[in-house]
Amino acid sequence: MLQRVLLSFGAVVVAAALLVLIPLGLARDPEICVDDPQTFPKAGIAGWSGEQLENAATIVRTASALGLGHDGQVLGVMTAMGENSLHNIDYGDWETRGFTNPDGSRTTSIGLFQQQEWWGSVEERMDPATAATKFFERLVRLPDWQQMEPSHAIHRVQINTDRDYYARFEADATAVVDALSGTCTAGRA
Repeated sequence: MLQRVLLSFGAVVVAAALLVLIPLGLARDPEICVDDPQTFPKAGIAGWSGEQLENAATIVRTASALGLGHDGQVLGVMTAMGENSLHNIDYGDWETRGFTNPDGSRTTSIGLFQQQEWWGSVEERMDPATAATKFFERLVRLPDWQQMEPSHAIHRVQINTDRDYYARFEADATAVVDALSGTCTAGRA
């Protein structure tokens, strides 16, 4: 009789454990793969979603291909967040705010990084990977950029009016880069 009670009690404990552990195992966050936009959360990451995450993924992949690690990736994403909320737009500061260059000429900034015509052709500046490459090539030419405040390093590349402007995007950019930096399973990468 005692043996039956112990066996019944053991079966109840095992069943209860399975009822708790199986749903917890299934409730894991789905894997995010930087190369597969279909894996990006519909709800977004830190308030950024859809096309914005696709553009961030392009920046992360480009930085990685150029040998830049996490810090460089974050700076690239911070920049595009600050320039135009991670949207690849064909207009810029002149059209939106009437800003001019220091010499008084009209700005010609476009694309993810709001690069002016001296950065390259319209096609180059409107291609997210090429625009990111141009940004990173200038960033790595800055002596000791890794030791600078992130916003100050970006400011030195972008040549904007406020060297602290990009700081407000650091936490979001870090969250996005961290989420996109996971490893993908073999079939999707």
